[in-house]
Amino acid sequence: METYGCQMNVADSEVVASIMEHDGFQITKTREEADVILVNTCSVRENAETRVRGRVQGFSELKKKNPKLLVGVIGCMAERLGEKLFEQEKNVNIVVGPDAYMDLPMLVEKAKKGEKAINIELSLTETYKDICPSRIDETSISGFVSIMRGCNNFCTYCIVPYTRGRERSRNPESILKEVRDLSDKGYKEVTLLGQNVNSFVYKNSESQVSFPELLELVAQEVPNMRIRFATSHPKDMSDDTLHVIAKYSNICNFIHLPVQSGSDSVLKDMRRKYTQEWYKDRITAIRKIIPGCGISSDIFCGFHNENEEDFQETIELMKWARFDLAYMFKYSERPGTFAYKNLKDNVPENVKSKRLDEMIHLQNQISLENNQNDIGEVFEVLIEGISKRSEHDVYGRTSQNKVIVFPKGNFEIGDFANVKVNSCTKATLVGESV
Repeated sequence: METYGCQMNVADSEVVASIMEHDGFQITKTREEADVILVNTCSVRENAETRVRGRVQGFSELKKKNPKLLVGVIGCMAERLGEKLFEQEKNVNIVVGPDAYMDLPMLVEKAKKGEKAINIELSLTETYKDICPSRIDETSISGFVSIMRGCNNFCTYCIVPYTRGRERSRNPESILKEVRDLSDKGYKEVTLLGQNVNSFVYKNSESQVSFPELLELVAQEVPNMRIRFATSHPKDMSDDTLHVIAKYSNICNFIHLPVQSGSDSVLKDMRRKYTQEWYKDRITAIRKIIPGCGISSDIFCGFHNENEEDFQETIELMKWARFDLAYMFKYSERPGTFAYKNLKDNVPENVKSKRLDEMIHLQNQISLENNQNDIGEVFEVLIEGISKRSEHDVYGRTSQNKVIVFPKGNFEIGDFANVKVNSCTKATLVGESV
């Protein structure tokens, strides 16, 4: 299994691994051992697809050594391109969309016979609720659980509703079962995943469970595990969710809330369904209900018709919100979206690049200042690994999702430690256990 893209793809790869293992396959440690290579792909940005193409083309040498080797492209890129992948990439034998993973064993058999093996049919019901994911990384202490699939928002620039289909939420019982499985296997942290977790709602004839209610159930089910969730949509971020986070110490004080733009005109063209004023109200509510909560965001510049005034509104919002971290991009069209068909990509590339540089420079300064404000504070840290710079140091994350490096001492990966911050860079806190 090779996985590209978002956390949802990591979770999906574990579902795929479980399906394949149930059919008698085993995960291999190296590509050279494999009879089947499955590449789980992303289509959100063009460079994500370019990376996958380069990777798949690189399998030519492996195929020469093992002519029976099968290569499958699965996930969002498979859904978007479908049969074109067979024409464009000579190494590809299997193409499977995000809702058709149950068919993989059968498609592998078809490909073995030299037949075209493809299923990109989207589903209104598939949630893989009966599959217990196979945890591929046996050293990991943090796991992912998908609570829902698909998206109904149809932001004009986004390919996700077309590659992952409509929203459908999983049965809470199956979610709790999967979370318990992680806890039983020694995991210390779980992230609940969805394209828009806030809109989770599970209904049956007897009851209805909303996202804040699910979050509370999970917090109660595994009181010794840290709980995170991603990604939230500002239009659905409710005070009820914030109060649940504030109520339970094992729910991390961190929220990723993508704003995308600070201009109401651009937000309208993006079909984001909120205004700058609404977004600011949600940030204000987070800071009031969960003091000290870490907040990150996604922002991109250069969308259709974005003028300098629109861009400066984004800059002013960034200065006001003071995100701890922001993922920043310049707009690139995605074929198949509403914007690609109807909203001209009319901001010059050099202007996009200049605006992106300005955003990055500002965010780096804000991130550094926010981290400097943490100096002298003590945080509980979950240790995730050995520092890349020194084998004598470990790193982990605070509840606010900030990375902190400190001396290893007698600590092991997976331990919790109280760490005092002594210094920082724009990306990392540096401290000592206390």
